[in-house]
Amino acid sequence: MKQMVDKNKRLEVSRRIEASAEFVFEILANPSRHIDFDGSGMLRGTAHEGSITRVGESFTMKMHRLGDDYLIINHVVEFDPHTRIFWEPAPGDISRAEGNDPSKIGIPAGYRWGYVLAPEGDNATAVTEIFDCSAVAADLLRDDGSWINGYNKLKESMAASLAKLEQICIQ
Repeated sequence: MKQMVDKNKRLEVSRRIEASAEFVFEILANPSRHIDFDGSGMLRGTAHEGSITRVGESFTMKMHRLGDDYLIINHVVEFDPHTRIFWEPAPGDISRAEGNDPSKIGIPAGYRWGYVLAPEGDNATAVTEIFDCSAVAADLLRDDGSWINGYNKLKESMAASLAKLEQICIQ
């Protein structure tokens, strides 16, 4: 497993998974499956039915952190079937909106999550999970990819997500 943090605040974790890119992408593009491979322990479910099919769609995830339940709206900003999918999270309720300002609900928070898939033969795929926080204020992140406020170790959560994704794919 490869892990890296670059100077532009982009974290990447990669894992080779013994499954086709098509199969892996099918799981990644279905928000109801995200809880199955969540390595952070924060996901509680989704309000979205079906799979993502294009840029411009959004899906809402039910989240939990530090005793607080909340919603995150994810705006799909990149979608290339079997190759890449990225979304930009936005607060889905007042508790997560900047300054508790209702006008900030649904406005992306300045970072993006995504996956890049590279086939390695007919039945294996290099899957790279990417957290691009280059637009996040520098004072919110440490060099190791953890949030200053103690959120969680992002790299470890990403590695755990890919390990869980692999288990789903090989079952």
